[in-house]
Amino acid sequence: MCSNVFMTFAWYAHLKELNDKPWLIAALVSWGIALFEYLLQVPANRIGHTVMNVGQLKVLQEVITLTVFVPFAVFYLKEPLKLDYLWAGLCLLAAVFFIFREKLLA
Repeated sequence: MCSNVFMTFAWYAHLKELNDKPWLIAALVSWGIALFEYLLQVPANRIGHTVMNVGQLKVLQEVITLTVFVPFAVFYLKEPLKLDYLWAGLCLLAAVFFIFREKLLA
């Protein structure tokens, strides 16, 4: 969850905070933020891979990403809350079911 917070800020906060700066400045700032994300993400994936396969890790990461992104978009970037987020979430729930179904149905 923490790595996704850093990555969301690295990928999207520059749209609000550095909008008037050259894209190269935004990229360098974003890379600096992303370094902290990788310091959390790499160990998390290594630990997670001891109990999940790569597909499961990826789907779980996408669910966490949407869980972090929607409040970020609504409260930080002031984007309107859309039903599309709900539909995307439902699709991700289906992805979770299919990628974890062997464990869920065992």
